[in-house]
Amino acid sequence: MTDTIAKKVDAASSSHGDMGQTYLASGKQVSMRLWENEQPREAKPHTQRDYETVGYVIQGRAELHLEGQMVLLEPGSSWVVPQGASHTYKILESFTAVEATAPPAQV
Repeated sequence: MTDTIAKKVDAASSSHGDMGQTYLASGKQVSMRLWENEQPREAKPHTQRDYETVGYVIQGRAELHLEGQMVLLEPGSSWVVPQGASHTYKILESFTAVEATAPPAQV
């Protein structure tokens, strides 16, 4: 049976995660979240997730440190963090980005 239900999610009333993310629309195979006005800070310890992440920078700058690599993220940049890859982010300027995760990273 095909899922034909449309879903609309208003960020203003969405739930928030422990790390400051706003959970947006979520389907069975992918979900979205918003990182809004994240302030500069030192990088958190490296982590590994059981989902793949793709993201797009709306404003600000950050460094993505992934498996010994450093990628500078700026407005218009998009990125991929493979499932299980050791990584962290260091926010350099007030940072806003949207990410999608598969399978869904949810509340």
